[in-house]
Amino acid sequence: MEKEIYFAGGCFWGVQEFFSCIAGVLSTEAGYANGGSAAPSYEEVCSGSGHAETVRVIYDPQSVSLPFLLGMFYSVIDPTSADRQGPDRGKQYRPGVYYTDRQDEAVIRRSLHELQKEYEQPLAVELAPLAQYAPAEEYHQQYLKKNPGGYCHIPPAAFARAKAAREARWSRRPPEELRRRLSPLQYRVTQEGATEPPFQNEYFDHFEPGIYVDVTTGEPLFCSADKFESGCGWPSFARPIGKALLAERRDQSFGMERVEVRSKTGDAHLGHVFTDGPAPLGGLRYCINSAALRFVPKEEMEREGYGEYLTLL
Repeated sequence: MEKEIYFAGGCFWGVQEFFSCIAGVLSTEAGYANGGSAAPSYEEVCSGSGHAETVRVIYDPQSVSLPFLLGMFYSVIDPTSADRQGPDRGKQYRPGVYYTDRQDEAVIRRSLHELQKEYEQPLAVELAPLAQYAPAEEYHQQYLKKNPGGYCHIPPAAFARAKAAREARWSRRPPEELRRRLSPLQYRVTQEGATEPPFQNEYFDHFEPGIYVDVTTGEPLFCSADKFESGCGWPSFARPIGKALLAERRDQSFGMERVEVRSKTGDAHLGHVFTDGPAPLGGLRYCINSAALRFVPKEEMEREGYGEYLTLL
């Protein structure tokens, strides 16, 4: 499967070269997007046609996810600068992300929400559906490959970083980042071992097809196909997606003898596992806090980079 996304980040010579370096990107093309005419020339764009210099990126979502590409894009732009990137000024150099798949909008919007937490100034990144796009003239295509050492507002070190970049799909996050990203309840549950109230949490009675991922890392942990109604007031699963994903610890708090369940990669407290689950499903009940999970619906799994897990449903 191939997907496309469009990035505007200043002069498209450098932006195209940058994305061409990333593993999982299949092809790139420099062009003009979301302006006032269907097929503008470079001279018209420079004269104020309203188009943005944009790079069309075709990628393999099984190899690289949209959130990862967005993160790489944000690393080479000033997301607070409207109509300017580096020394280049003008409306054609405005930063933007344009999508053709409507369901990509939520992914992009969520990434911008997280990015805003890193800046005091409001972001200037334009988020919009692709309304119009035309390829740029041939001499603009792969310009820096044809002209090594040619002008580019992106520093050479960024290209080296892009070539070396591999998506670390799941990794433990530092506490300061988690405090910023998570809600107070999510932080207390995952980092301090708190328990949310029964029957007053997001997923206890939720049975839509999809997967449940670690809210701290995004790693898939549980599948809706293994979820059952236990009556306990918290999400209950017969098994995790893989036993190696979880770590179990003896828990003697509150005068009880229990087995705590934590995510192995993120080291987040999830809940407890009990031996009173349905016998036909293996006899276990993974009693998990909703606040420790994020649900990804089946129809959004492919575009969020979880397509390989669709066979579980």
